[in-house]
Amino acid sequence: MSLPASLEGHLRIPLIGAPMFIVSGPELVLAQCKAGIVGAFPALNARPESMLDEWLARISEELVAYQSANPGLTVAPFAVNQIVTPEQ
Repeated sequence: MSLPASLEGHLRIPLIGAPMFIVSGPELVLAQCKAGIVGAFPALNARPESMLDEWLARISEELVAYQSANPGLTVAPFAVNQIVTPEQ
C-alpha cells in the first residue's frame, strides 16, 4: 500500500498517533505532529462541544507557528476522529 499523495512530504515516518478516548488532546496531538507523525484525537474528548473549535484553532495556530520557526523540519498534519451515526 502506498502513501496517499496528500501525505507525501508531510511525514517523517508513515505513522498515525492513535486517537485515544480521554487521553488524546491538544498537547499530545501537537507533540505527535512536531515529531513528524499524524496526530489524532477523538472529537468527543473536547468537552463541552464548544471546546472543539478552540482545540482546532489552537492546534492549527501552534503548528503554523512551529513550522515557521523550524522551516527545515517536517511537521505532520493532524486528524480528528469524528463519530457519525445514521439518522434514525
